[in-house]
Amino acid sequence: MNETLYAHANEIARRAIAAVLPDEAVRRALAGRAFPGGVFLVAAGKAAWRMADAAVSCLPPLAGGVVITKDGHARGPIPGCECFEAGHPVPDARGFAATRRALSLVSGLAPEDTVVFLLSGGGSALFELPLIPGEELQRITAHLLASGADIGEINTVRKRLSAVKGGRFALRCRPARVLSILLSDVLGDAPDRIASGPAYPDPTTCADALRVCARYGLRLSDEARACLAQETPKALDRVETRVEGSVSALCRAAGEAARALGYTPVFLTDRLCCQAREAGSFLASILRSHAGGGDSLAFIAGGETVVRVTGRGLGGRNQELTLAAAEGIAGLPGAAVFSVGSDGTDGPTDAAGGYADGDTVPALAAAGLSIRDALADNDAYHALSRVGGLIVTGPTGTNVNDVAVALLRKEGCR
Repeated sequence: MNETLYAHANEIARRAIAAVLPDEAVRRALAGRAFPGGVFLVAAGKAAWRMADAAVSCLPPLAGGVVITKDGHARGPIPGCECFEAGHPVPDARGFAATRRALSLVSGLAPEDTVVFLLSGGGSALFELPLIPGEELQRITAHLLASGADIGEINTVRKRLSAVKGGRFALRCRPARVLSILLSDVLGDAPDRIASGPAYPDPTTCADALRVCARYGLRLSDEARACLAQETPKALDRVETRVEGSVSALCRAAGEAARALGYTPVFLTDRLCCQAREAGSFLASILRSHAGGGDSLAFIAGGETVVRVTGRGLGGRNQELTLAAAEGIAGLPGAAVFSVGSDGTDGPTDAAGGYADGDTVPALAAAGLSIRDALADNDAYHALSRVGGLIVTGPTGTNVNDVAVALLRKEGCR
């Protein structure tokens, strides 16, 4: 392993994530606001605890609050709030119960009251009360995830199977007003797609949902089919929506961090949306094309790739992207590719993502491992862990998608 490149990868990841932590974004959205009635706080998503903790420092004493986040992401009590942890990416009974508690909190409010709704990535699984049996919703979610469906397709279906998604939570808050503050983890920052838009009108249709079900061969009960025939709200009043924080900010911060380390940043996209393996191969190809130049370069791509699960291994989309890139940069001096999730978790693992350089392939071979075998079994985690190629940050308290960086370091770069 190239220790310098690995250190640079970790430093760029650390600085980029630090720049998109939600504290300042929440404070900015709440600054100067008046709240004539009671203030009720509901926060959901991987960044929910940190968003709520920042919000209570800016708000009047809460009349009540519910915070729902992923296992391991709550960091202690928050004044005026009940904090819950639940399953992700497949929703579970704990999330259903916590969502039911949130709905109880916002029922029977007055017109002068305000529901401050803090939403971040992961909210689709964590903030959920299904209209079908929970086991079927879990099966549908797991099937779509394993089939490689993108987040827009998954949410188009889930909105119609939920009592809170697709604008339905805002309806439950009436007649109170809703101030919705969002951290975006979706390409283009569309509010209806962030955590399935619980407080935003839904532009997708029943026909769209049925097309997704047909495309991925979903088996549906009669109850689920009936839900898919019920349209979601197309307009909402007394709702204000602020999108604060996004993958584009994550990419900018990664570029600034790379520049501080002596690289010239090259922004590729903040809408990366393809198979993780394809993205890794593409980034490796870029490094090959520029290997003969004289500058140290950092090619930056943000977004969210997908993994088609065919094996029984362990990993996540960032680790799979990295492992796929390793083959393309094998033996290339000064080259590395890394990819991390801003939330600090990548798939069902304890790693934020992965790292590979020109030495990764020979190191794997020396350990008796084959990249192609590892990818065929979707086992990037164990392959990268054997050669020190994991990037581990722990839960970060934010969630604005992923950033992948391809580094090309020339002599003289510190």
